[in-house]
Amino acid sequence: MIGSFRNFAKTKYAGVLVFIMIIPFVFWGMGSMFSSGNTNNLAKIDKTNISTQEFIDYLNNSGVPQEYIRENLEKNIIQELLSTLISSTLLDMEIEDLNIIISENTLLSKIKKNKNFLDDDGNFQRIKYEKFLLENNQSASGFEQRLKKRESEKNLFDYIGAGTTSPEFMAKRLFIEENKKLEIEFINLKNFYEKNENITENQIDKFINENNELLLVEYIDFNYAIINPKNLMGIDEFNQAFFDKIDQIEIDISNDIPFETIVSNLNIEPIIKNDFSFSNEKKDVEKKIFELKNTKYDLFENENDYVIYQVKNIEKRKPDLSDTRTRNRIIQMIVQKKKFEYNKNLLEEIRSGKFNDIEFFKGNKNLIQKTKLNSIKDNKKFDINAVELLYSLPLNSYTLINDENNNIYLAKIINFENRKIDVNNDEFKEYITKQNSKNKKSILRSYDILLSEKYNIILNQKTIERVKNYFQ
Repeated sequence: MIGSFRNFAKTKYAGVLVFIMIIPFVFWGMGSMFSSGNTNNLAKIDKTNISTQEFIDYLNNSGVPQEYIRENLEKNIIQELLSTLISSTLLDMEIEDLNIIISENTLLSKIKKNKNFLDDDGNFQRIKYEKFLLENNQSASGFEQRLKKRESEKNLFDYIGAGTTSPEFMAKRLFIEENKKLEIEFINLKNFYEKNENITENQIDKFINENNELLLVEYIDFNYAIINPKNLMGIDEFNQAFFDKIDQIEIDISNDIPFETIVSNLNIEPIIKNDFSFSNEKKDVEKKIFELKNTKYDLFENENDYVIYQVKNIEKRKPDLSDTRTRNRIIQMIVQKKKFEYNKNLLEEIRSGKFNDIEFFKGNKNLIQKTKLNSIKDNKKFDINAVELLYSLPLNSYTLINDENNNIYLAKIINFENRKIDVNNDEFKEYITKQNSKNKKSILRSYDILLSEKYNIILNQKTIERVKNYFQ
């Protein structure tokens, strides 16, 4: 609410700022960096070049924030975005090669049938179309070009996937695979995990020594004050005079006016916190200050308040085992580590074929439960991904599965029962469509391989590195 009020008052200035930021990005920051020869090209598909300017235009139109790109450089965000642009260019080249054309009449028909532009009687209303363009800041030519591109790509994929009608036996096989009843035996592994109460002092000491850096606890000393119209001006509403004071506080902070001086001038009593360590039980505003601790002195919004704070000291210490919360946290970490190791070792035994019925039943008969799954969608007991895993395994297989509460189970498939098929049933007809879709995806994957062989794609790594350097 505060942010909306304040932003409304400053919309004009915000617009100017965005304009100033965009100009260097498009016309100076990237354009002048690659001005000679092939250094201006990021990629080449046969004889078609993808220039840095095309890539920048693509980024600007994609709406991906520069900050997001900067934060994900090490995760190859530039390469991923360039790959998307290359894929789009490949599709354009294929559309041209196959002479796929969307006529003006077809385009007009698509627009006139768009339900967003129809009245209650199903008639096209041009005023609705124009309103849509205005609300989405689009020109008619721009919208129609994008629509034309989408329809061309759709026609391309329809052309590639044509003739994917599956024979009935394939749909029957898929139906049987996904609708057979699966009978399993399972054991909840919580019965075999180390219990919190069994963790010894020696185990705690050893864990701390082995994970010394990981377990260091941060403590901070800080002061803060909550600011709102009530305690600053004696009123309940946010007005321009209040925001003017907030702006002045921000200026004072940037000019290194001491925290104590600002709070004293505001006549607000500060709150002093020493030896503060993070926990979920603490006040939200104090947890927020802890998260912002690397910015030592600042102002931020917190719901209907502003908060000015200053961090005095940050110190990392070894965990205090006399603190019950800290001790319990370390014990829980040890238990989780042992749980992970137990599951890992069990999976290795299963995968290597060393695990068998003797191991399964050894001293565990009273813990074994049975259940029956009615289909691959039956997730009443186990997580849906676990159910899909079970349906992919053969009879007498062992595996580890989980439920939605993250309980882990050792499971064995002991029997399955096929369901009778009624080819006239609507449910079975859905499987015909589903099998067709699977076949189409398979064809598209093959088409993807074909494209990689049909076109020679060369990346200019030096230019890609320059683009990455720009964002750093």
